[in-house]
Amino acid sequence: MPTLWLDDIGADDLDVVGGKAASLGELTAAGLPVPSAFVVTADTYRSFIEESGIDTELFETVDIDSDDSQALAAAAERAQELILETDTPPSVREDLLAAYDQMGESDVAVRSSATAEDLPDASFAGQQETYLNVSRADLLDRVKECWASLFTQRAIYYRQEQGFSHVDVDIAVVVQEMVDAEKSGVMFTSHPSTGAPKAILEAAWGLGEAVVSGAVSPDNYIVDRESGEIEEVTVADKKVMCVRGEDGETIERSVPEEKRTERVLSADEIERLLAIGEQVEDHYGEPQDVEWAIDDDTVYVLQSRPITTIDEGTADSADDGGDGTTDATAAGVADGGEMEAPDAVRLTGIGSSPGTVTGTVSIVTKLDNLDKVSEGDIIVAEMTTPDMVPAMKRAAGIVTDEGGMTSHAAIVSRELGVPAVVGAEDATDRLRDGQTVTLDGDMGTVEQGSSVATEEDDEPEPAAQPSSEHSRIKPMTGTEVKVNVSIPEAAERAAATGADGVGLLRIEHMILSTDKTPARYVEDHGERAYIDEIVEGVRTAAEAFYPRPVRVRTLDAPSDEFRQLQGGEDEPSEHNPMLGYRGIRRSLDRPGEFKLELRAFQRLFDLGYDNVELMLPLVTDAEDILRAKSLMQEVGIDPAKRRWGVMVETPASALCIEELCETGLDFVSFGTNDLTQYTLAVDRNNGNVADRFDELHPAVLDLMSQVIGTCRENDVATSICGQAASKPEMVQFLVDEGVTSISPNIDAVRDVQHEVKRVEQRLLLESVR
Repeated sequence: MPTLWLDDIGADDLDVVGGKAASLGELTAAGLPVPSAFVVTADTYRSFIEESGIDTELFETVDIDSDDSQALAAAAERAQELILETDTPPSVREDLLAAYDQMGESDVAVRSSATAEDLPDASFAGQQETYLNVSRADLLDRVKECWASLFTQRAIYYRQEQGFSHVDVDIAVVVQEMVDAEKSGVMFTSHPSTGAPKAILEAAWGLGEAVVSGAVSPDNYIVDRESGEIEEVTVADKKVMCVRGEDGETIERSVPEEKRTERVLSADEIERLLAIGEQVEDHYGEPQDVEWAIDDDTVYVLQSRPITTIDEGTADSADDGGDGTTDATAAGVADGGEMEAPDAVRLTGIGSSPGTVTGTVSIVTKLDNLDKVSEGDIIVAEMTTPDMVPAMKRAAGIVTDEGGMTSHAAIVSRELGVPAVVGAEDATDRLRDGQTVTLDGDMGTVEQGSSVATEEDDEPEPAAQPSSEHSRIKPMTGTEVKVNVSIPEAAERAAATGADGVGLLRIEHMILSTDKTPARYVEDHGERAYIDEIVEGVRTAAEAFYPRPVRVRTLDAPSDEFRQLQGGEDEPSEHNPMLGYRGIRRSLDRPGEFKLELRAFQRLFDLGYDNVELMLPLVTDAEDILRAKSLMQEVGIDPAKRRWGVMVETPASALCIEELCETGLDFVSFGTNDLTQYTLAVDRNNGNVADRFDELHPAVLDLMSQVIGTCRENDVATSICGQAASKPEMVQFLVDEGVTSISPNIDAVRDVQHEVKRVEQRLLLESVR
């Protein structure tokens, strides 16, 4: 049948009615106050695209590289066009209108319900459309628009990032009796980051669209579920509300002056909502994100989905923020100015995604600004939109003027693991492009970055060494334990770990942070300025570690990252950039640009930084190295007097290791991420095969063993700087094989030092027994 009623739907019908509708059916069966509704089934959508013959073109259209913003936009536009311009079958039209007439003559809400929506491990929140106050005349068009919203840019991008096949995801549509709400909002039945028994409610005047979309900063209430005590009340300045217009459309209207700062929920309403929240969570057996509305003093449940963002590791300490603060404080709720902030605090808002990060402000006021957001920037916007997701992925943090815990910015930031502060009211006015700020997604603060004194500054070793069972005293090891440094700004923290040097410092982060490709930067600013960018970045780390060695890798960014920068239109468009125009192959193809990098190294040597070592990425054979070595000599670098080496990231370089050693290099370093993906034919960014990505696979270990043995015979040092360097099993294997050094991430240095010591002691004992 094209339609089903909520009374006939339950959790077992997910494939038929989608996550939202299945949840509403469950809530109805549990006796909760859910407005009457029927569902246009997913089978109806599937029949529509198959019987009309648009399915093949539809799925071919969206089979694109989702990181290519132009291709993503074109695919979304064409896919939606296919659906909207295809006629709905007469039988479906008749059944929908008959169901509408059976419900009554009032307007309805038309809400998407995808079959991969509201799942325990992926919420897909807000990706498909919802339409309010829909009349009978517009019903069919709105249903088709819901179908089409399965192929918005955000939906396409998110499914590919999560490893969901477009072919396997269908969509149902809920047609529900409209609640003309006086007040509405959302309720987290448990804390959305920690899972603590603290209900968080957000409320605003009018329809819930204003809260969910982030158009208004809602009131915020934190309630201790165990005692029922209202611990924190934040009354926001609610400037706008969504209401039903005279023609039935949902419109945004200014809140009357006397109600802007009036508290939305009474204690009695909070108590009733809390009781409903308890019932919903008990029914599902896990914390829920519940949308609700109040009309004529009646509370309605509009939707419930599992909270997918709880960090299990923080749940045990959720009642005490780790430093004695209450959970209400750790939630980062602004309190209308009553909370005393440090002098350095510039803004306060709602901490909606946990974590602390320092970065450069990038103010985004329109989609044309997205290309300026570089890796590590702090996006500052009035509110975020689905089209901004690719840029949000590059960002280190998010700050918005409007929105609450369920706004687009809050939901997507939590799913991406990016710290965020929402509802900061005037961030876009008070912050400026290029300013350095520190964002605290737990406390909900944005501070002046250059003057922040963090725990890491005051006592850096505990921050870098989280394992409490290990002493702060650095263990003595024969195998060197170095550290990876992604950005120069982390150098001081990395140096404080006591690491024996830097095993990997990436140049591309220094270049990508300019928001320009190398060619465009040189064109705009000149060769000297480009060299200076590299020199200053490397110098920060070289200074922090001197005289310990700092191994610096030359440029290795895939073309899709360059395409997002100014000048990126000249970059190649590649189906799989990880296998394409990157590493040494790009450098040798553009010797002019490469020699500017090499001149930066020579400048560093001239400045006295003899601890800098040069490393070439993604080599495949000796010819690559000899050509690079010749260019080094052209700029004045004597390979016989400076330490230099290569990355072993391909099976080819591992199998040709004897020839590589004969070129005169001093060291080789394993890049296990690439070596694993190339050896196993597993795309490390593809969720469909993520379970097959294994750096400890026998084939990968065998290649590494061959390289270590051959290098030892040729007096060439060996090291590892990939993600696997932090794994105890990999450490044990490498020390057994006789690797020279291991370079893990900053937070794993002390653990690796102790693991190396343990293995070395075992080997020593075995040798004397």
